Amino acid sequence: MEGGAVAFSNPRTVKDVFKDFKNRRAGILKALTNDVETFTRICDPEKENLCLYGLPNGSWEVNLPAEEVPSELPEPALGINFARDGMQRKDWLSLVAVHSDAWLFAVAFYYGARFDKNEREHLFNMMNDLPTLFDIVTGRKLVKEKASANSGNKTKSTVKVNAAEVQTTKVAKPTPPKEESFEEEDDEDENEDEDEEHGDTFCGSCGGKYTADGFWIGCDVCEKWFHGKCVKISAARAEHIKQYKCPQCIGKRARPS
Repeated sequence: MEGGAVAFSNPRTVKDVFKDFKNRRAGILKALTNDVETFTRICDPEKENLCLYGLPNGSWEVNLPAEEVPSELPEPALGINFARDGMQRKDWLSLVAVHSDAWLFAVAFYYGARFDKNEREHLFNMMNDLPTLFDIVTGRKLVKEKASANSGNKTKSTVKVNAAEVQTTKVAKPTPPKEESFEEEDDEDENEDEDEEHGDTFCGSCGGKYTADGFWIGCDVCEKWFHGKCVKISAARAEHIKQYKCPQCIGKRARPS
């Protein structure tokens, strides 16, 4: 963790806001690349909700969220440490990177809210010219540049192929109505069977009864089930979690014995 720097600054011009954006971005990039071992170690899942901050002096900090409501600045993603051990490291770092990109733009436009349309557009264009943290962490920037270098006639042929695919899609024969109705009935039967199977299952957070029309996730420690929205876990994110621990079990382990 790098401390001693003030996370709040007060840039007033487009140039100043862009400089603040670059410095905060550089700090977070350092945490996700050069200092990744230190950053990973600090993001202990046994600790409380932690956030990654990029600071105006180009350093970074992992800390608890601001206590003020509302805070002086938009807050970064909360609880990045909880997903550390439940995902592959590269996937976890990519997740932190994309949330950090969103936070950096949010802070810049918080400062730029008083700019006129042309100034905001100029600010966005300067920020958009830089590769995102997600681009760098995942290596996608290099792939895109390589693809651009090999463009030309290949691009035209690609367009033709895509056009052919679109045309094929348009002339595809629809599924007969009877088969569709049978499939719909089968889906309804499966949902009914699933509802009956989990009829006595209730969300460990809100107490709502189980239904098959929403995403649920089960805790591998206490074996309780939760609405994904109640514990802020999406189906896409759950695919990368090897072992899920609910907030209650995490809280229990964090308490001193």
